[in-house]
Amino acid sequence: MKEFTINFTSQKKEIKVVQGTDLLTAAIKAGIMVHAACGGEGVCGKCKVLANKKEVLACQTIIESDLDVDVPKGSLGAHTKLAHESEEFTKGIVLKREGAFSFSPLVRKIYVELPKPTQDDNLSDLDRICTNISHKLNNVHIYTNLANLKHLSEVMRDSDFKVTVTIAYKDDVLDIIIVEPGDTTNTNYGFAFDIGTTTVAGQLIDLNNKKILGTRIAFNKQALYGSDVITRIIYASNPEGLDKLSEAALDNINEIILELSGAKKIALSDVYCIVFAGNMTMMHLLLKVDPTNIRKAPYIPTTQIFETIHAPEAGIEINPRGVAAFLPGVTTYVGGDIVSGVIACGLADNDDLSLLIDIGTNGEIILGNKEWMIGAAASAGPAFEGSGLECGMKAVKGAIQRAEIGKNFNVKVTTIDDGKPKGICGSGYIDLLCQMLKMGIIGKNGKINSAKKTKNIRKTEIGYEFVVAKDIVITEDDIENLKRSKGAIYSAIISLLNKVEKSLDDVKKIYIAGGFGNYLNIENAIFIGLLPDADRSRYEFIGNSSLAGARMSLLSHDAFRRAHEIYKNITYVDLSSEPNYMDEYVASLFFPHTDARRFPSVRL
Repeated sequence: MKEFTINFTSQKKEIKVVQGTDLLTAAIKAGIMVHAACGGEGVCGKCKVLANKKEVLACQTIIESDLDVDVPKGSLGAHTKLAHESEEFTKGIVLKREGAFSFSPLVRKIYVELPKPTQDDNLSDLDRICTNISHKLNNVHIYTNLANLKHLSEVMRDSDFKVTVTIAYKDDVLDIIIVEPGDTTNTNYGFAFDIGTTTVAGQLIDLNNKKILGTRIAFNKQALYGSDVITRIIYASNPEGLDKLSEAALDNINEIILELSGAKKIALSDVYCIVFAGNMTMMHLLLKVDPTNIRKAPYIPTTQIFETIHAPEAGIEINPRGVAAFLPGVTTYVGGDIVSGVIACGLADNDDLSLLIDIGTNGEIILGNKEWMIGAAASAGPAFEGSGLECGMKAVKGAIQRAEIGKNFNVKVTTIDDGKPKGICGSGYIDLLCQMLKMGIIGKNGKINSAKKTKNIRKTEIGYEFVVAKDIVITEDDIENLKRSKGAIYSAIISLLNKVEKSLDDVKKIYIAGGFGNYLNIENAIFIGLLPDADRSRYEFIGNSSLAGARMSLLSHDAFRRAHEIYKNITYVDLSSEPNYMDEYVASLFFPHTDARRFPSVRL
C-alpha cells in the first residue's frame, strides 16, 4: 500500500501515513490535537483544516496524495495543563474529612527481622514472613504469587533474614507484592486519579506520611474522539476504536505519573499503588471493557466493580508489582466519581439530609443521609465546560472567568491567570447571563433585546449576539445551550426531591463539587436558575471531590471498603422514566424559572 507524506505546516510536523488514512487520524498520529467533538462523524464541523490551501473537514478527508496541511488555531483542541500545583484539591471540607478513616494505606511496607530457621524452627520462608506479619496485622490472611516465590529463598538469605515486605490490600486479604532485602520502608508512594470526561487529574502521595507531593490536571485526550461519553462509546465500536480510547487515557495517566515523579525525583519503582475514580464509561474505556450497552436500553454496564489488578495489566507505568484499584460505580451514569465524592463530603455518614451536586458534562446528583441515598444523572452537556459555544473554552489561561456589565454596557472581565481574553469558560458564562438579565439585555426566555441602544448588540445572519470583548461574543444560540444545561441540573435536583417527597427546606447542606465550583459565583448561579434558591449558608464548595475520595481511599483501606458499601446503598433514579421530570425540565427553560415563586430572592 502506498505511503504519503503529510506536512502540517503551522505545527512544523511531518508524518508518513498509508493511503486511505483520514486527515484526523494523521493529525493524531502527529501529536496534533484537533477539535472533533462528534468523534469524526463529520457533523460538528470543528475539525476544519486547509489541505493544499483548500478548506476541508479533517475527519472526512481521505489521504490519496502528499499534502501540505494548515491547522488553524480555531480547530486546535486545548491540550495544555490546567494547573500545576492547586489548592482546590486540599481545601475546605475535604481536609476536615481526612481524619474520618484510619490511616491504613492500600499498600504498606513492613520491615521485619526474622529468626533464622533451625531444626526446631522449620517454618518455610513464606510461612515465616506471613506468620510474623499476620501477628502485626490482627491475623489477616496473607498470600503471594509464584513470581515472588522463585527468588524468595535467595533474598532471605542474602539479607540475613532482614527484609522489607510490601503488601497490598485486595478485598479482605493481603497480597505480598514484593520482598526486598534490608529496610526500604522510607520509599513508598502512590497516586490518586480522577478520570473525568473532560479532564484527568492526578496526585502523588507519600504513603508513609499522607503528604500530597504534587497535583497535575490535563485535558482528557479522548476528546479527540468525541466530547461526551455517548460519542466515545459509539467510537469504541469502530475497529481499533476501543484500543485508541484506552491508549488516550493511559497517555494522560502515564504522562502525569512521569511528570510528577520526575519533578519530585521519585523513582517509578517506588510507586506501588494507584486508586482511580471516574464515571462508568471512563472506567470501561480505560480498561478496554466493551461499553456498548451503556448507551443501549436497558443501559447496563458490563460491571459496577473493577477488581484490584497489577498495574502492568492495564498498561500503567509504575513498579511492575504495583497495584491499581478502582472505586465502584452505582450504575451506567452514576459512577465511581460520585461514590468517591460521597466519601469526601461524608454525606453517607450524616444524620441530616444533604445534596451532592457534581456539575460537569454528565452532572451527577446524590440526595440522602446515612439512612438512605438516591442518585441521578443530569444530561447537562459540555456547555458549562466551554464546549459547543461560539467563544467557549475550558478553564485555562485567557479564559474569561468573571464578568461585570456597567451602566453604559461596558463589560469588565477577569481572566484566568490575568491573560489576554481568548474566550469564555463556564463560570464566565454564568456571570454574563446574570448580568445580561439584570441589565435587560436578555429576557427571561434568553432572547437578546435588540431594542437596547448599545453597540455591544449586533445582528448576524442567524440572530443577535452580544460583544463581550474584542472578537469574543455570546450568541442567542449560546444562551439557548446554556439555558438547557442549567435546566437539566436544576430539574434533576427538584425531581429527586419530589421522588422522595422532600422539599428544599428539608436539605441542610448542599455540596458543590468539581473544578467548576472553584470559580462559581453562587449568587449568580441561583439568579439564572442553575441552583435552587436556598439559604446561601447551606452551600459548600468541596473542589474535586472525586479526586479527594480517591486519595482518601488510597490512604485508608477503611475508606476504600466504605466506598464498596456506599455504592450498594445508592438507589439510582432514571429521570427519563420519571413521569414529571420532563414537565420540570420544560418549566426550567426560562431565567430563572417559569415559576418565580421558586426563586424569591431573584428580582427581575
